[in-house]
Amino acid sequence: MRFTLETGSAGNLIRGYSGEEIRIGERVVRESCLVTATELLTQWGPQSFAEFTSAHLATLIGLAPELVILSTGMTQQFAPLEIRQALARHGIGLEAMQLGAACRTFNVLVQEERRVAAALFLR
Repeated sequence: MRFTLETGSAGNLIRGYSGEEIRIGERVVRESCLVTATELLTQWGPQSFAEFTSAHLATLIGLAPELVILSTGMTQQFAPLEIRQALARHGIGLEAMQLGAACRTFNVLVQEERRVAAALFLR
């Protein structure tokens, strides 16, 4: 699916996604990634939602978001309790959703200039 957004602010916006790639600005990402309005981190750890554990949270927490959007791949899944608890201890909100919803929600929150980080998994 392709998105077209009119924006006056610079930053990372998700322009499109499929089961194989995510278009963030002018970049094409074919692996899991962390993205904020200003940063894009690939090769940060787990390559699928099933591999994601609290051991992978240090980089995400280091981005200092107020909210994390967690893409669970192409289907909706719930974040494991250990991840929800670890983020809550740092005062960080969490919303888990399938990839398309995560991309759309991330873009809206970036446009609202919220401190949001997305952990995006293709699978």
